[in-house]
Amino acid sequence: MTVEADIEQMEVAERRKEEKHKYPKPVFFIIGNEFCERFSFYGMKGIGSPAAEGCYDADRNISRAHGEQWLLADCGGVAYCSYGNTLLFSCPMSAGCRRIGDGDATAAFPRCCPRYACDACYSEQLGRQFSLGSHWTETILTIYLRNELGYSDDAATVVYHTFNMFCYFTPILGAILADTLLGKFKTIFYISIVYCIGNILLSLAATPPLYFPQTEISILGLALIALGTGGIKPCVSAFGGDQFVLPQQELQLQQFFSIFYFAINAGSLISTVLTPILRNDVHCFGSDSCYPLAFGVPAVLMIVALILFLIGKPWYKCTPPQGNVILEVGGVITHAVSKKVTSSDKRDHWLDHADDKYSQKLIADVKAVLSVLFLYIPIPIFWALFDQQGSRWTLQATQMNGEVGSWLVLPDQIQVVNPLLILALIPCFQTFIYPAFSKCNLLKKPLQRMGVGGMLAVLSFILAGLVELKLESQQPVLPDPGMAHLRIVNSLPCSATVTPSWQSEPLVLPSMEIHRFIVSSETEKLRVDFSVGDCAGTTLNVKQGSQELVVRNMKSSTSMLLNSFGTLQLLQTEHLDDLHKDLEKGYPKLKVLYSMPGVSNGSTIRMTGNPENTVTFKTGASNFGDTEYQIVYPEEYKVFLPRASGEISDDPVTSDLYPRLGGSYSLLVVRDEQGHEFQKMFTLTEPNSVHMFWLIPQYFVITVGEVMFSITGLEFSFTQAPVQMKSVLQAAWLLTVSFGNLLDVVIVEMEVSDKQSHEFFFFAALMFLDMLLFCFLAYRYKYVEDKVEG
Repeated sequence: MTVEADIEQMEVAERRKEEKHKYPKPVFFIIGNEFCERFSFYGMKGIGSPAAEGCYDADRNISRAHGEQWLLADCGGVAYCSYGNTLLFSCPMSAGCRRIGDGDATAAFPRCCPRYACDACYSEQLGRQFSLGSHWTETILTIYLRNELGYSDDAATVVYHTFNMFCYFTPILGAILADTLLGKFKTIFYISIVYCIGNILLSLAATPPLYFPQTEISILGLALIALGTGGIKPCVSAFGGDQFVLPQQELQLQQFFSIFYFAINAGSLISTVLTPILRNDVHCFGSDSCYPLAFGVPAVLMIVALILFLIGKPWYKCTPPQGNVILEVGGVITHAVSKKVTSSDKRDHWLDHADDKYSQKLIADVKAVLSVLFLYIPIPIFWALFDQQGSRWTLQATQMNGEVGSWLVLPDQIQVVNPLLILALIPCFQTFIYPAFSKCNLLKKPLQRMGVGGMLAVLSFILAGLVELKLESQQPVLPDPGMAHLRIVNSLPCSATVTPSWQSEPLVLPSMEIHRFIVSSETEKLRVDFSVGDCAGTTLNVKQGSQELVVRNMKSSTSMLLNSFGTLQLLQTEHLDDLHKDLEKGYPKLKVLYSMPGVSNGSTIRMTGNPENTVTFKTGASNFGDTEYQIVYPEEYKVFLPRASGEISDDPVTSDLYPRLGGSYSLLVVRDEQGHEFQKMFTLTEPNSVHMFWLIPQYFVITVGEVMFSITGLEFSFTQAPVQMKSVLQAAWLLTVSFGNLLDVVIVEMEVSDKQSHEFFFFAALMFLDMLLFCFLAYRYKYVEDKVEG
């Protein structure tokens, strides 16, 4: 070997050494692009509480701008919102309002139903995250479809999930464009323009002064966004990976996919904070919300993402497309199968039968792709478990206590734990955990990490099942079949003796107390005898009486109110007691039992929490009775009773009350004959006692599993894909997420068990078997080693 050759070899070795430690400059533009794109995407999809359009806050069911003159009427499943005699808004029941004009609401809709409520790559990735938003309660997109476009709840849900479906199926189109026709850079650039146009159209459609055909432009905008985000998804990560020299920069490539995933979750997390502010707290065009801004900011972020991506153009390493790779792969497979069937030759691999028509390199690439796709078969089960954080696990949280000192963590807010943990765990794994295990020759291979991550998902669902067992032990005590609950409430200022026909012993019921009886709902006639002795503060002419009652249906729960206005009376309340917990948000339920002389029909009992939270209950025709249930926000309230004139007193009843998450309550309010006011809240269903923080272990475990499984899966899909098919395999990885969600739907529809704990344990067992299959396939998998570049 000549001296010149030795020098050249030394220079090549030195250059490779430098490349090993040098981070590619263009990657930072790709990271910035992904950050902005994810920020944009999750911001458009959005989260946040449904905003009240001048009626009631749908989260808290509270009276808003005009106080007590607001009425809600139920007519054919539509809520009509009126102020005085002027009809201002209408909406599907439990939906947001939309202005329809003036009219006589009182005459047309006399039934008042106040309980219903009217209500560069990383940069691009974060921008897209913001544009799709987060999911604490309802997404901005769903609320927009319902409140602004007039869709029913079901129709809005269908449109929303159809949009999501296309977001996860269009990656295949983007991948084919990138790998066979345009290349990754041009595909990202052109589809990002489509994405920006979609965001802009959505923002313009939401701007009232422009008078665009709102529904048509909005749907067109959503279609372009679905095409844009899907087309970009597989290309950005693969394009970022292309910037590294392998195998010299294998470590930096691993770090890139971790930072890439970090950008996705950072964009999602930030959007969860900013999106509700943009929609709820900013007002524009005479509305209490500002959809043009909520959709416009994601559009701007997507434009910023595109600009960042273009800035890095001079430094990008662009891999040209290799022709129609999909057709070539299909041709190899078809020809190999045909030859295998018709030929008697034996080959080491069935694809080798195609070597008479196709090159050995193409056949080797097809083998690599099929090996990876075969390994993908068990992966959807992981996503079936992982995505239940937004469904089953959130429903778990609705049955739990979120009080932390003076703070209250709401059930849908627990989902923020996952992105927070992701942001904390990614640097921990890259800096400490993986290097430590690597020294022990553990977790060095991607499939090893993915296997451990999958087993952690199993553990997380075992933990979820154990928590659910505890929750199931604290479910409301409902009547057994053929039985009913009967509660007698004593609103008198003295004790009363109650003798029910179904038991021989009389019961002494103290003042302002309640007692529950269990009776047969099949008994035709039930009777309660009652009497009092001296009862100070009353003018009782008759001090004893008897009352027959009717159990209206099986497994019912009824209250009876013992009262006096000259004559001792026992009234069966109009509304059945509701013992079930609210499973939508976990908020408490409350109705009012009232005994107030001189109160007119339709008088208002008001509960006031914080300055913006007021709940109102309407009385019936009698001086004593009960109201409908309302779902109320869990906080401390003061109670204000109506005067005989109908006006509400300025002075609250002396004691405060605090309904807590998950509880069902009856509030007894009494004004005696001397005008003294009293109240007492009875707990019919105990509030949630298991703290929400018991969910953190299962969130922590599945998030660790996500770091080891999902991030490693992105890296594995890139490194094991042939050069000309890297985007296609990234798209195939994304498709496993879609199939995982489909599995959730199928398994839930199968109704594995009527107990949620059993379903959690079923998923854990299914995932365990799935991971055994994955580990078996991984053990047989032969890694494709990177060729030395440079």
